[in-house]
Amino acid sequence: MVPARGKVDAVELDKYRSVDCEVLLPLLVDYVKADASFIPMRDGHTHRWHLRVGDREFELLTTGQKWFDTRLKLGGGGGIDLAMHLLALDFRQAVTKLRQVL
Repeated sequence: MVPARGKVDAVELDKYRSVDCEVLLPLLVDYVKADASFIPMRDGHTHRWHLRVGDREFELLTTGQKWFDTRLKLGGGGGIDLAMHLLALDFRQAVTKLRQVL
């Protein structure tokens, strides 16, 4: 059950914060492609992605819920942060978007 409009409970926040980036990326962006030539240096679960949202292009590294934008040198964790970053949304808008796609 989704809480009343504008309200986000702890269970819903946990859901959005715990979703893996590679699950969420295709739901948020116009184009996404894994970089098959990428060889992770630290964590074997890290992937590099090339994405496009509208006319903006990104190169992200993801490991589970964590992500890092290699071009802007900015990172975060969880679906809310990712949606805010990629789609230029505020917290409320990001939660609304995640409610739509998950």
